[in-house]
Amino acid sequence: MGAKIIIVTDSTADISPEIREELGIVLVPLKVHFGQDVYLDSVTIESDEFFEKLAASHQLPTTSQPSPADFMEIYERLLEENPGAHIISLHLSSALSGTYQSAILARSLMDREDEITILDSKSASNGFGLPVIAAARMASEGAAKEEILAEITRLLDDIRFYFLVDTLEYLQKGGRIGKAAALFGSILNIKPILTVDREGTVAPVDKVRGQRKAMVRIMELLKQDFDGVPVNISMAWAYHQGNAMELYELAKAHFDVRQVSYATLGAVIGTHVGPGTSAIFMTRA
Repeated sequence: MGAKIIIVTDSTADISPEIREELGIVLVPLKVHFGQDVYLDSVTIESDEFFEKLAASHQLPTTSQPSPADFMEIYERLLEENPGAHIISLHLSSALSGTYQSAILARSLMDREDEITILDSKSASNGFGLPVIAAARMASEGAAKEEILAEITRLLDDIRFYFLVDTLEYLQKGGRIGKAAALFGSILNIKPILTVDREGTVAPVDKVRGQRKAMVRIMELLKQDFDGVPVNISMAWAYHQGNAMELYELAKAHFDVRQVSYATLGAVIGTHVGPGTSAIFMTRA
């Protein structure tokens, strides 16, 4: 029997508390700030509560990464409680957040490089949440560190995902798109199809007029990678699930879907994309 493998991730992986508990996934939360009030994403504020608070707030909340001290506390506790264990820590794209850098700094301050592997997913939400879940399943079944790392790498490379925002307001407020583009897009009902690119940044793939046409275009984009092969998908949404379910019905009509899972976008991701956002994540079955 090899060393015990412990999987650590952050709250932007958008993994449900039930799955985290079932598989022993350890969470390091990012923070959401409403004025002076600070909440821990997926710990002291859940998705629906966040969006209700967002609707009632006059100012956009801000987000912040975990500190190196937050990571040190968790890493040290895990290694103390599990002598001889190895930690695999997989996190939100370093191009979108300083979370990965905080983890790296924590490990260097602890001087325990041999016991902790830290990975930059160059992805977001279930784009790295699904590899985290797969890694935790493998760890629970006794897989070796090298096997788990190889599967994480394969899945991160294989997954494609696209998301549609209900309004461009939050991307504009967060500095992801310009004010003129947001205004122009809203007036013309332009729906940008977004993804996180290979560099780990939010990138527009296409712009389509109208929600339904945008969803059809997403199917065309997914077919470039998955036409004719069995797939697993995850559907995710922010507060309202209607658009995500419509996207799912389209996916079922276009692909051989073997497994489907569902996720709600948490407070940190929700701050930047806003309510009504829908996303589809697809990988080979």
